[in-house]
Amino acid sequence: MSQKGKRKDDAYASDGDSDGQAPPKKAPRQDSDDSDDIVACELSKNRRVTVRNWNGKVVVDIREFYVKDGKTLPGKKGISLPMDQWNKLVKYMPEIDKVLADT
Repeated sequence: MSQKGKRKDDAYASDGDSDGQAPPKKAPRQDSDDSDDIVACELSKNRRVTVRNWNGKVVVDIREFYVKDGKTLPGKKGISLPMDQWNKLVKYMPEIDKVLADT
């Protein structure tokens, strides 16, 4: 019989040393420890600016959050700026403010 069209579950059940049960599910991966996050400010109900350590680097994270099962979680919409980009943005703030005042 060809493997084409055969379900993955069937492959586990047909192993001679298996008891017919699927392998245990993996625990969800956590990219960072939330305790390292410092909420700098809440921009709105669902938007926050946080400073956090990500992969050994400090980043400024501007992100939307959502609530699931009573827990507030970060969403996909947002940006994490490494310190060099954050400093560049801060440097240009007076120019940005001037443009905004002119509009």
